[in-house]
Amino acid sequence: MTSTYPWQGKISNSHQLGGIELSTLDTGPGRGTRIAWINTGTGLRYKVVLDRGMDIVDAFFNENSLAWISHAGITSPEPFSDQGINWLKTFAGGLLTTCGLSSIGPPNGDHGLHGRYANLPAELIQVKQPDIHSGDLSFELTGRILETSTFGPSLELTRKISGRLGSPEIHVSDSVRNLGNTPAPLMLLYHINCGWPLIDEGTRIVWKGELRPTGHEAKTSDFNRKHQFKVCPPPLDEHTGFGEDVAFIDPVTDSDELVTCGFANDEAEIALKIQFSKKQLPSLIHWQHMAKNEYVTALEPATNPPIGQKNAKDNETLIYLEPGESRKFELKLEVLIGEKVKEFKM
Repeated sequence: MTSTYPWQGKISNSHQLGGIELSTLDTGPGRGTRIAWINTGTGLRYKVVLDRGMDIVDAFFNENSLAWISHAGITSPEPFSDQGINWLKTFAGGLLTTCGLSSIGPPNGDHGLHGRYANLPAELIQVKQPDIHSGDLSFELTGRILETSTFGPSLELTRKISGRLGSPEIHVSDSVRNLGNTPAPLMLLYHINCGWPLIDEGTRIVWKGELRPTGHEAKTSDFNRKHQFKVCPPPLDEHTGFGEDVAFIDPVTDSDELVTCGFANDEAEIALKIQFSKKQLPSLIHWQHMAKNEYVTALEPATNPPIGQKNAKDNETLIYLEPGESRKFELKLEVLIGEKVKEFKM
């Protein structure tokens, strides 16, 4: 190795630094569910739930939780729960919940809330561990998820979650392919759900763009009318039960067509920075459910606003994949600490 590391010549096994550990939950509503713990060796560690579309639930940086976990937590997948709002019964929250692949948003037609994807198990394709002896510190976890039916539509998502020891980053690379013989609708949304202590009263919500009508502006809380969805409020009585606030954002990009957004807690000196391509994911949604004991907010890159397949079809924004066609989607999540938190502005 040409680089010098402080651990060089002092450890035998890369797991002393970090890597990927596969396991199965043995108790509770998620009993029997396959998971993978990933430790980046920087204080950032997170749990990938293989049987729930390889989504990410628990996520920590040192002693700080980054993600919001629902009352239910991880449950076993229910692949045929795509009716009405049944999706909420198995919604763990978590750092990343994927919605789609055929519809996102409210129930419409034959599609339930946010689609089937989050209840589909992955076929594990590859586990690549870091190799301290060769100097290759990268790791990768790759799997294949099918959302399919005889006579179609039949969509395949191949997901790679990757990173590098010593880097507090999560890279998610998805490729969605139409395996069927007819055009297939595609709607995809990445629900990035954050909670305390990253999310607290005064945490900055970092984004730049134009707010778009959602149809629910009259329900927006006074706090967000005042602060324009840029600051996290204290727990709100208005968010009790089904109370929530939602903003649809047309985000601004940099010269590389990348969108940057995230959450920054200046007092705790920790932030989560999110980056994605606007060409791949032109919509950004900001969701808040800041109720007592359900204190959560999310930023959600998406192919469309969460309006359901029928409305997207009616307004001619619905994406169709031709037979054999595929599309790629990429996310980067990075933890910032110290002075970098205050510098994280748009």
